[in-house]
Amino acid sequence: MSAMSEVVGSVVIVGGVGLAFAVFIALAYGKLYVWEDPRVEAVTAMLPGSNCGACGLPGCLGFAQKAVAGEVQPSGCNVLNDEGATAIAAFLGVEAGAINKKVARLLCAGGTNVAVQQADYRGLETCAAAATVAGGGKGCTWGCLGFGDCATVCDFDAILMNEFGLPVVDIPKCTACGDCVDGCPKDLFTIMPLDQRLIVQCRSLIEGDAALAECSVACTACGKCVVDAAPGLIRMERGLAVIDYDKNALATRDATRRCPTDAIVWVEGAQFASQRPAEPAAQVRMSA
Repeated sequence: MSAMSEVVGSVVIVGGVGLAFAVFIALAYGKLYVWEDPRVEAVTAMLPGSNCGACGLPGCLGFAQKAVAGEVQPSGCNVLNDEGATAIAAFLGVEAGAINKKVARLLCAGGTNVAVQQADYRGLETCAAAATVAGGGKGCTWGCLGFGDCATVCDFDAILMNEFGLPVVDIPKCTACGDCVDGCPKDLFTIMPLDQRLIVQCRSLIEGDAALAECSVACTACGKCVVDAAPGLIRMERGLAVIDYDKNALATRDATRRCPTDAIVWVEGAQFASQRPAEPAAQVRMSA
């Protein structure tokens, strides 16, 4: 066989293999191709792009896909404002839905002005580190430690520490992503709709005078809120008032009026917008 014949043969073989692969790829593409509605890209661009996951979906693209498919309403994005939700609804020709923003709420009001410090903790200044040392320096072992781990993990700068060492959530910035929930070693944060205004700002399971000895805004299990609220709205559980949010429509300020410690409050907007007046400085009982 001449050199020319070998070259031609090689070209034919390589060309045949290339053609076979091209046919295979074309067939595979036709078989596996998934068409995506071009509106998905447009809606994704109209979303905030925070990819916070607060909607329960994998980022803004996942939300856009569900919105285009009609499986969620634009208002389901917790970061969108009214104008943004309305714009997406108009683009898709659907209803925007009722916007009920969710926010992070702190279930503790025991700042340094009202809560006793059991020990002077000196170590790594994080809540996680302090919690490993006998639960932290605060007398109430359920209370906020005040080092701001929640503010550190918040990617949206929605949490600031106030003068009493309590986290304050910036409502417009909060996306309800839940990072603060995961970052609090005391499990004091929860995500709830903004229209759930009745909140028990205490997690202490100590009752009566023993609770007050640790924090002047603690729930003492007096039960007055249970009596004053709509039937079934509040119950006492292990010495702590618990609100049934399935009955949130029944909630009113009445449940807070006779609370002797302001442990149960009616919140509108920022949780600690109006702080309980400072009492005599909490004392440190011992040094550690």
